[in-house]
Amino acid sequence: MGQGQEVKTRDDAQVEIQERGEIFFFYRPKVNKEEARSPDDVQRLYIVLRPESGERPIEEKQDPDSGKEGAKKKGSNSGEKGSGGSQSGHGRHEVNIEKQPLLRFIVMGRKSLPDPSKKGRPYWGFVDMVTTNIDDVKTALQGEEYDTKTKGHRHTSAVRALGEGIYRIVRHKEEKKKPHTHLIYKLEFPPEDENNEPQESLNIKHEGSFHIQIKNPDQHGSSSTSQFRGLQNKRRAMFPAHLQGQFGNLRYCPADPPDFLNYEGCEFLLISASEDIEEELGLELQTEGEAVESCSDLIKTFGETASTSSLLRGTWV
Repeated sequence: MGQGQEVKTRDDAQVEIQERGEIFFFYRPKVNKEEARSPDDVQRLYIVLRPESGERPIEEKQDPDSGKEGAKKKGSNSGEKGSGGSQSGHGRHEVNIEKQPLLRFIVMGRKSLPDPSKKGRPYWGFVDMVTTNIDDVKTALQGEEYDTKTKGHRHTSAVRALGEGIYRIVRHKEEKKKPHTHLIYKLEFPPEDENNEPQESLNIKHEGSFHIQIKNPDQHGSSSTSQFRGLQNKRRAMFPAHLQGQFGNLRYCPADPPDFLNYEGCEFLLISASEDIEEELGLELQTEGEAVESCSDLIKTFGETASTSSLLRGTWV
């Protein structure tokens, strides 16, 4: 599929592309369930972002020996499916996103994207893993068998592929407003003319635009004063000084640069902005190729790791 292209449809469009890439959506059925037939059967919603180009070909990420990426290299199984006790990523390492894969495995706090009809209501999420190794993400997408002291043997099913498309992170400048950032996307799979019951149920529209705000890891309010309690201290992002300094005394800042998202434990808010990207931003996203199975980069990248019935036919599985 590739990263597609964007076309400005208005001369006065005040948007600047910060990052281009591919976006993949997945859901996991609840523990001990073999399939999902409605949102009530869904345990988690995941997003995988794969940046492929942008303002700069070189992006900065956490040290590959830190966080879950480092733990996996050392042979520790500390992915999202596990205890969640791993330290966040830290340090600095440069990656050429035009030549090397970079994958962000994201967990949404709710089991859906923000409802486009309820603008202004933020949805919390966090970057669970950042890696240049595709196999790390494949492992996170797999099912798991484990035992607990209180509930005995437990089983989680492998994820289901829910959507595949292209995304942009853009800087938006509006008159009399401070510049802010949007995460925008457009799906290629499932095709627009297919059924899309699971996608509609989880607010995965054919295209969408969200304000994205990065949460300051040094300013976490208590549960009584903050709407989002967030991650435990040891799991919060440890940004390098030049990124952390952009917050000042603020609790949130734009995803500018997108390098914020290259650190495990990065928490963010998505706030629904529009279902019509062109009307809102004067920008049209155009996917590449035909929406046929042989063109799916999700299938090419992750193979048989995830069931594709929801992806290709828009049905629950």
